[in-house]
Amino acid sequence: MKGLYFQQSSTNEEITFVFQERENLPVTEDNYVKLQVKACALSQINTKLLAEMKMEKEFFPVGREVAGIVLDVGSKVSFFQPDDEVVGILPLDSEDPGLCEAVRVHEHYLVHKPEKVTWTEAAGTIRDGLRVYTALHYLSHLSPGKSVLIMDGASALGTIAIQLAHHRGAKVISTACSLEDKQFLERFRPPIARVIDVSNGKAHVAESCLEETGGLGVDIVLDAGVRLYSKDDEPAEKSQLLPHKHDIITLLGVGGHWVTTEENLQLDPPDSHCLFLKGAAVAFLNDEVWNLSNVQQGKYLSTYLKRCDGEVINWCF
Repeated sequence: MKGLYFQQSSTNEEITFVFQERENLPVTEDNYVKLQVKACALSQINTKLLAEMKMEKEFFPVGREVAGIVLDVGSKVSFFQPDDEVVGILPLDSEDPGLCEAVRVHEHYLVHKPEKVTWTEAAGTIRDGLRVYTALHYLSHLSPGKSVLIMDGASALGTIAIQLAHHRGAKVISTACSLEDKQFLERFRPPIARVIDVSNGKAHVAESCLEETGGLGVDIVLDAGVRLYSKDDEPAEKSQLLPHKHDIITLLGVGGHWVTTEENLQLDPPDSHCLFLKGAAVAFLNDEVWNLSNVQQGKYLSTYLKRCDGEVINWCF
């Protein structure tokens, strides 16, 4: 049985992907599940995070979002039985690559796959879906009637975020990074309240959001990165498409929540004072937050997938 691994050079500059012959999986015991893989998503490998967590090794398994059929369960498994259809995310320290015929995984990293969701949809959306649910439910407490700004709404993360926000009864504003993205977002049903085209660098995100909300500002911001410095000090592409951190603070309403994916966000004292006056909060969306607690992950995954068993999952690959 072969599996796909990546090998990083000693200089960390070159990555090679190799297929390796794997030994047969050990006997399934305790809380572990043997899973026949039906679909696996390919997501970016965060080599920087692996280095920070001291998890570097010569060969690292590829593919962590998997969907498949349970073949066998250990004696302490309580959530699954053979022939169950499941989906989940393999932990960072998993020895098994998702791109393989079968994997061995702890039951807390899996949930039941809704019947209406295909193998490909389950594996392809579980990661971004979990990120969005974490951002909107746990980090910003989205509720009906709230206004939400979703940056880069045509991305995989943005598309799911828009659908979940609409599902909760929120008013959605989004940005588009190209004409094609703008046309895509304008076809959403229910419609997005305003699509801001930032592709030409002329649109003012803060002004547009304040205008749309009658000067009150938005309740929740889910960014796709922000500029920390002036345009002259940032790469040309980043300075054109991403808003400055001051714009985000300006458009945020009283008591608002800013959920950021910018891991190196720097807030100066005047920025913090402005957020203090608004009673606003900043939360960081960590892509690997579910690895911090596998029990919490199971709760996140099951809640998200229950909501996926219907209209929320209806977006195109």
